[in-house]
Amino acid sequence: MQKGKILFIGGSLNQTTMMHKISKYFNEYDCYFTPFFTDGSLDILVKNGFLDFTILAGKFKEQTDNYLLQHNLKVDYKGKKQMYDLFFTCQDILIPESIKNKRIVLVQEGMTDPENLMFHLVKNLKIPRWLASTAATGLSDNYDLFFVASEGYKNLFIKKGVDPYKLKVTGIPNFDNCKEFLHNNFPYKNFVLVATSDRRETLNFENRIKFIKKAQKIANGRQLIFKLHPNENFERATSEIKKIIPEAIVFTEGKIEYMIANCDVLITKYSSVVYVGLSLGKEVYSGFDIKLLKELSPIQNNGQSAEIIAKITKRYMELDNYRNKTKSKTTSISNEYSYNHSN
Repeated sequence: MQKGKILFIGGSLNQTTMMHKISKYFNEYDCYFTPFFTDGSLDILVKNGFLDFTILAGKFKEQTDNYLLQHNLKVDYKGKKQMYDLFFTCQDILIPESIKNKRIVLVQEGMTDPENLMFHLVKNLKIPRWLASTAATGLSDNYDLFFVASEGYKNLFIKKGVDPYKLKVTGIPNFDNCKEFLHNNFPYKNFVLVATSDRRETLNFENRIKFIKKAQKIANGRQLIFKLHPNENFERATSEIKKIIPEAIVFTEGKIEYMIANCDVLITKYSSVVYVGLSLGKEVYSGFDIKLLKELSPIQNNGQSAEIIAKITKRYMELDNYRNKTKSKTTSISNEYSYNHSN
């Protein structure tokens, strides 16, 4: 019997590694991978380098390409070579026309952006969701299941207008076993860590000088280490830091989770790594309210999220196949199978 086929759509390295982890529990399927892609008019912008700051191109695509090659994964760019039974993705603010109205499973990638004016314009005026960035995650409704990090996030997405029957609280890969980062070989300990963002590179405003000075004040003489976002302009960011805090250590590479595990204080603006700090009991500063972040924090289930996501998805596919064969008139398939993360 011919195996079914699944296309896992990557993006940032975080999204791509999540997809890889989930794919490992689909051995009975042919699993293929692709960097994130689009079609139509946006594809013209991609080809001409205008979207190199997004997951469609530039550093993000290069990192994903390298990861897929290093792990010897089967690549089908844009899913053009095969017919697929299912598509996995970590974001729906932009869904390529070629996969719309197909079986799609959405997995939360991490923290979502604040609900600013653009979010409300997108929601109420139905303008393109990508204009609101990840604040609009889930609003497409063009998916069958949406796996999320916690009950807190489930409630947040419901308030945004996401169909509650499609939401499944499972935890998410990369954020469901933070204690594993405590075992590391990062040489520094008991310092103040600053995790910067790529907001400027993605055409958002950030007062970086004010942020650096705030970090300096919080550190109050303690060792400061800055870990730059991989999509940042390293030369500019390093120069800004060194002008204000010459003694600061700046890293452009390295596993930030290990740095968080060894720090005493974590300072972020809008970064998903804040959840690693909270899970490990660190003193945390963020652009978001800390009380809210604690409510949203991803479930810690010893790294089982990928397997749980795979199990629920397989059950969904079995039920959907059965429904199609029998042409039975049932309610939403996502309502027929649910998962209680405490089980």
